[in-house]
Amino acid sequence: MSTAVYPGTFDPITNGHLDIIKRSVNLFDRVVIAVAVDNYKNNLFTLEQRTELLRKVTKDIANVEVLPFKGLLVNFVKNNDASIIIRGLRAISDFEYEFQMSLMNKKLAGDVETIFLMTDSDYSFLSSSIVKQTASLGGCISGLVPENVKEALKGKYPQQDCT
Repeated sequence: MSTAVYPGTFDPITNGHLDIIKRSVNLFDRVVIAVAVDNYKNNLFTLEQRTELLRKVTKDIANVEVLPFKGLLVNFVKNNDASIIIRGLRAISDFEYEFQMSLMNKKLAGDVETIFLMTDSDYSFLSSSIVKQTASLGGCISGLVPENVKEALKGKYPQQDCT
């Protein structure tokens, strides 16, 4: 059975993330979505909130498991009987950082491979940071995030306007 791990902060999950998840389950028997505890970012949502939002949005997707993780990603990958890391790429600017990370992961665990999936062109501009900034300024985020995430963001930024 092939298992892949799709790691991230997912603060919050976007439709770009969801696109990668839906495509990944067609490639692997099991996909573990690894929600990072240690991400060195100032998160809007707690680990528990991010994990729960992901579980709700993926509940109808077969072979997906959502788990929090702390520490080195390669250790989490091995502890979950996986050997593949999935990373999404939006643009060339993502590649340099992701390439460095994949090389470091390979150095730490030579039997772990990283597979890059290009994000659908509809979401190539989309990031969690852009979603949070748009919502915080009252902009419409419909079509950018799943509905449960949109509602959660309204709890943080109630002035969203989609007119």
